[in-house]
Amino acid sequence: MGTLYISQADSFIGKVDERINVKFEKKIIMDIPFIKLDGVVVLGRSTVSPAVVSELMNRHIPLSFIDERGHYLGQLQPQMSGNIFVRKAQWQAAGNTPQAVHVVQGFVRGKLKNYRQILTRHQRKYEVDLSADVTRLENVIAAIDKTENIDSLRGLEGAGSAVYFGCFNRLIRNSNFEFTKRVRRPPTDPLNSLLSFGYSLLRHDIQAAVNIVGFDPFLGYLHYDRYNRPSLALDLMEEFRPLVVDTMVLSILNNQLLKPEDFITEPLSNAVSLTPEGRKIFLTHYEKKKQSDFKHPVMEKKCTYRESFELQARLLSKYLMGITEKYTPLFLK
Repeated sequence: MGTLYISQADSFIGKVDERINVKFEKKIIMDIPFIKLDGVVVLGRSTVSPAVVSELMNRHIPLSFIDERGHYLGQLQPQMSGNIFVRKAQWQAAGNTPQAVHVVQGFVRGKLKNYRQILTRHQRKYEVDLSADVTRLENVIAAIDKTENIDSLRGLEGAGSAVYFGCFNRLIRNSNFEFTKRVRRPPTDPLNSLLSFGYSLLRHDIQAAVNIVGFDPFLGYLHYDRYNRPSLALDLMEEFRPLVVDTMVLSILNNQLLKPEDFITEPLSNAVSLTPEGRKIFLTHYEKKKQSDFKHPVMEKKCTYRESFELQARLLSKYLMGITEKYTPLFLK
């Protein structure tokens, strides 16, 4: 099955034998064997029994919590992998070291090349002229390998993202929706609501992969160190944002799978979020996207996006431990 998403508010999540059992108003709405799960995400307010938490941790299954707006709250993870050698290499590379610069170049390059691919694919499919934006992105990408300062690389990432989101509205082929700019906390329009929700789900998956490989998720290179922020998971997310979330959001909207009535706006904060029915549609397509496969350009074999989260984390660990000469980000042509 993959990841179990529990979106029914005020449900009770319990354990019955070897199964996770979700009840609402004394009725069973989900009953799934633990053996079929590789992650559990609770959306909104629910009660999780201690027996479920214990079983998930024993089975090394992460449990994440996301609020009704799609904002990531946190994650319960099994004990960190005993691979101290990965964490030792991770810490030794911290700072503005050559290894850190190299991986940051990779994170930024992967993200911006995937941005460029979305624009060029859309340009071919819909015959819309995005050539000026593609050229600007290519100019930013060309500067990455010449830049050996992490703060400057952060600047390039910001410049490339500004180009991409500056023309994002032209990628939407649905007159019911419009994008003006990226707004995060809280998202105040449907497009930003979908992007933020998707990135929260992606964070759950990437952080789980980072933990499996043995990294300390809180020590990153591209993202600044901040208390209780899994910077390395956010680093590794960058190349996957356009590949997994952005393409899925555009597909959902351009195929008119969501309508304006699938969104609600809170009166005081103006925060926009999906209705329960809209959330089900989104979660179904997110899981479907994760399970879709492609040929991994480095491994030269087919894998799903879900599998590629851990693959990229392992490629990063091999580079930091000196097993390979470089880290190659995931970008698809």
